[in-house]
Amino acid sequence: MRLPSNRHCAMEGDGKMMDQAPPVRNPFVHVLKFSPLEKAKIALMTVTLFPIRLLIAAFMMLLAWPFAFLASVGRSETTVEPQCLWRRLVDIILRIIMRVMWFAGGFHWMTVKGQRALPAEAPILTLAPHSSYFDAIPVTMTMSSIVMKAESKDLPLWGTLIKYIRPVFVSRSDQNSRKKTVEEIKRRAHSGGEWPQIMIFPEGTCTNRSCIITFKPGAFIPAVPVQPVVIRYPNKLDTITWTWQGPGAFEILWLTLCQLHNEFVIEFLPIYTPSEEEKKNPALFAINVRRVMAKALGVPITDYSFEDCQLAMAEGQLRLPVDTCLLEFAKLARRLGLKPKNTEKVLQEFGNRARKLEGQKLGLEDFAHFLDVPVSDMLRDMFALFDEHEDNSMDIREYVIALSVVCRPAKTLETMKLAFKMFEAEEDGAITERELAVVLKTALGVTHLSVSRLFTAIDAEDTGKITFDKFRRFVEQNPDFAEEYLYTENAGLHSGPCHSHQTQSSLSPLDLHGTATSKTANGICPDFSPSDPDGTIDGLLKKHN
Repeated sequence: MRLPSNRHCAMEGDGKMMDQAPPVRNPFVHVLKFSPLEKAKIALMTVTLFPIRLLIAAFMMLLAWPFAFLASVGRSETTVEPQCLWRRLVDIILRIIMRVMWFAGGFHWMTVKGQRALPAEAPILTLAPHSSYFDAIPVTMTMSSIVMKAESKDLPLWGTLIKYIRPVFVSRSDQNSRKKTVEEIKRRAHSGGEWPQIMIFPEGTCTNRSCIITFKPGAFIPAVPVQPVVIRYPNKLDTITWTWQGPGAFEILWLTLCQLHNEFVIEFLPIYTPSEEEKKNPALFAINVRRVMAKALGVPITDYSFEDCQLAMAEGQLRLPVDTCLLEFAKLARRLGLKPKNTEKVLQEFGNRARKLEGQKLGLEDFAHFLDVPVSDMLRDMFALFDEHEDNSMDIREYVIALSVVCRPAKTLETMKLAFKMFEAEEDGAITERELAVVLKTALGVTHLSVSRLFTAIDAEDTGKITFDKFRRFVEQNPDFAEEYLYTENAGLHSGPCHSHQTQSSLSPLDLHGTATSKTANGICPDFSPSDPDGTIDGLLKKHN
């Protein structure tokens, strides 16, 4: 697979042209590289400044607890009590305590651009890009309500602080929770400014700020004016970003507190009032607000979404490289409506049809006929992913493999079994080294892959062919076969073969092969959009614990 240099389709979900070209950097990956001088600074700060800052921050959290507890006593969850003098005083004290905490963490001054709207003018604040738990800074600055997991309110200390800002809680144990959450947001949004503003990160997950991914519609369902708010961390060394693949939570905290100064910029954009069409179509409302925010940030917009984290976090035996082309494939498959609901049945049917073609190359028209979809610019872009030699032809078996990985990212053996079925010879049910290379490079979403060492290890009898049973037995005996036989043999695998033209930052010490060795749960804002047809989100939310 490869990303074509020219794309035919640069359209958003509503069919309007994007303001900028789609990004080629994986938004769910963050890698760090330190110079010798930076390593020396971090080592020095670790034994001097870091423990002091950590103690001060912890003390500030403890100091805030009694005030938050006092202000939360006797509060109703359904009505807003008058903001009397003593509650206002507590609010001011808490803001000061939180500001001291951030100051101790190196955020010595914070740049605020624009003017925050009143709750009656814009009851919802939409923030992006969401990239770290440090995005809690705007929450402590404004004391706005947020959407939080219901389990958070039971956490010692943290739960009391959270309850003070009157969050909207969403519970995974309640099947109707998302619907109730949206209804509660609508109720507060239409209160005429009585309730505090609700601060929502519509991306629903953390990215590396290289682009703005698809917005979830939950914040836009109430159909009220929103104020877009953009966040920047213009630091020379990005120790802030906390993505699905990259440094873990404590490492990010440690590295950030070891910096002498951390910059933070927040910009309140003009209020966005939805049109009548946008009020009826929350997805369109979300798309247009996202475009405004991306323009303010000067970053691209892309159809990568929270669902694509499933690929970025896949825990199968084949971990995807940093810049796998399968993210682009997943995006196109989703936009074309090609992700089947009955996954197993459809993949088996595709596999049988692809086997009958016996490697016959298909053109664009034949590809469209195979999928039973019309030819479109999006389909041309998908076709180009598999047209590696730019001769207007593709092997449909590669499409079936890619679809299997996207639909079943953690089921490596199931994908390999399907691939063997399509490639194996009828007389002995075996495949060659070249065919194994095609299968694995497609499953990883890369352009080139050497499998000589792996094939030789499996083919102990030196027959020149292997069967699926041999492959399965080898994998069962060597569960880390990819690390030992693929990543060591393909030194450039981590740099993203499908993005060879891109300048890629070097790897973190925790990420020796450019893949996600640390699958850290890093979402602080749960998804509460009312629909989740394939259950993807529920599976990912388990990672938030």
